[in-house]
Amino acid sequence: QEHLVESGGGSVQAGGSLRLSCAASGDAYRNYCLAWFRQAPGKEREGVAVIDSKGSTSYINSVKGRFTISKDNAKNTLYLEMDSLKPGDTATYYCAAEDPPGGKWCTLGGFEYNYWGQGTQVTVLK
Repeated sequence: QEHLVESGGGSVQAGGSLRLSCAASGDAYRNYCLAWFRQAPGKEREGVAVIDSKGSTSYINSVKGRFTISKDNAKNTLYLEMDSLKPGDTATYYCAAEDPPGGKWCTLGGFEYNYWGQGTQVTVLK
């Protein structure tokens, strides 16, 4: 069973950068869809970025060109590099993992993710 632990959150001025990490335990990590979600106060959780077992990535439009999702299989760690941060990026960020059902493509909304980290807070100051 996957166990995920995020780190790297904090407060940063608008325009700054942060890198989130998500350490995973369990052997299935490398073959799963891995994703970052975020939830701002009073808003629904939204998917931010996803990476599949081969390294293909996908992003929501609002972070394209600013965020980069990556993983290091040797370290069983998922990353989210966030540049040019905006106050609208303020949220609790969660990493998630799932074995896509029926061999589906890795997406942010096509199936339910069942493995979640505890979340890490990102605050972007004006």
